[in-house]
Amino acid sequence: MRTTTVEVTGEDEDGRPVRLFCTDTGGGGSDSDGSAAPLLLLHGLAGHCGEWDALAARFAATHRVVAFDARGSGASTRRPRDVSRAAHVRDVVEVAGRLGLPAGELVLVGQSMGGLTALLTAAAHPELVRALVLVEAGPGGPSPSLPATIGAWLDSWPVPFPDAGAAAAFFGGGAAGRAWAAGLVPGPGGLHPRVDRDVMVATVQENAHRDYWDAWDQVRCPVLVVRGGKGMLRQEEVDRMAGRPGATRIAVVPDAGHDVHLDDPAAVYGEMAAFLAEAGGGGDGARGSRG
Repeated sequence: MRTTTVEVTGEDEDGRPVRLFCTDTGGGGSDSDGSAAPLLLLHGLAGHCGEWDALAARFAATHRVVAFDARGSGASTRRPRDVSRAAHVRDVVEVAGRLGLPAGELVLVGQSMGGLTALLTAAAHPELVRALVLVEAGPGGPSPSLPATIGAWLDSWPVPFPDAGAAAAFFGGGAAGRAWAAGLVPGPGGLHPRVDRDVMVATVQENAHRDYWDAWDQVRCPVLVVRGGKGMLRQEEVDRMAGRPGATRIAVVPDAGHDVHLDDPAAVYGEMAAFLAEAGGGGDGARGSRG
């Protein structure tokens, strides 16, 4: 897997350009007409692109898989001036262009806040997106308490963590806990987050005041919604999403939580592979409606 840094529109608090850290499996297979769709993976709030490694490894033989640390997270610019939804959408478009991901063929995959970014990108740039996968993500809202909830959650982190084992245990253990721990970096006294509290709180401010059903109504490509049976995506939101005109597929991973892609990457892979075969983005020669 290759890594690269892409410079995108915007500046940090010191006037330096915003840079996004990207991973890229390169290559990938191809289907009967040579056009297996590339995948662009977007992580959730306070996360990092390494969360997708297990899923990327499963798709690497058949698809080019790209992921990046969102602005304000991971190895990307930590304190950008603009953390709006529009800025995150712009980042997706610019990364796709800089890395040569072909317009009209891209499969956008996003979890939680990354899923919202994927949804908004598909709505605003239908010419770019071939199919959309939302993992524990949807257009629902508003959520007035969200900024305070996120702030309290980040305040609860016992920073610095003494070691990776303690961090993984704090984040719930298992694969999900280890993935969250992997997002930390060494610093004074132990391991520290690669996000700043105020940046993360600012990132969710828009969600406190509005929903995104208007954007959902503009999505024209096939959509897969993956919900964890123990996750946070509400049934009523899923039901409304399922009623969208066009190809919308709902999948539930029963024993998974909000981090479905970490709790059961094999199940997410299976659901995505079946969906892409139907939607025409698979690497096995399958072709279906492009919505």
